[in-house]
Amino acid sequence: MTPEFAAGLRDFLLDALDSEVSATSKVILAMPDGAGDYKPGEKSMPAQTLAFHIVASEIWFLESVAAGAFGPFPEGEGPSTPAGVVDWWNEARPAARQKVAALSGDQLAATVDFFGMFQLPAAAFINIANVHCVHHRGQLSAYLRPMGGKVPSIYGGSADEPMVM
Repeated sequence: MTPEFAAGLRDFLLDALDSEVSATSKVILAMPDGAGDYKPGEKSMPAQTLAFHIVASEIWFLESVAAGAFGPFPEGEGPSTPAGVVDWWNEARPAARQKVAALSGDQLAATVDFFGMFQLPAAAFINIANVHCVHHRGQLSAYLRPMGGKVPSIYGGSADEPMVM
């Protein structure tokens, strides 16, 4: 990957990541009050933990891309309410995003190791951050109705929030 391509890819992927913020926030904020412990199965993450995992993972991926290396995933519970998760994300996200936006093409084209499993140019991990977020947001959206919540529109209307033309 050339440095020029890596820089253009970074810009494209950061825009794609930014375009998911509204939908992700809506899904997290659609969690009913007091339902944070809900999980559909024994191996599933509780809803509140999953909500924080979604946003903390994005920050971790961005910080790792900026550092040129992946360290351990941060431990911790995170905020105790859906609104707290979204507020934390809105506070932490701009600085992490800016670090990646400021990287040179050479830094973005440099190969980064992901725990020995695979090695990719740093810029490619922005896409993995986005796919990871969308995957877990889908999980959380599937929790909403059984938790007593409503599924918001994500890419179009839902049964609970129909698309308005």
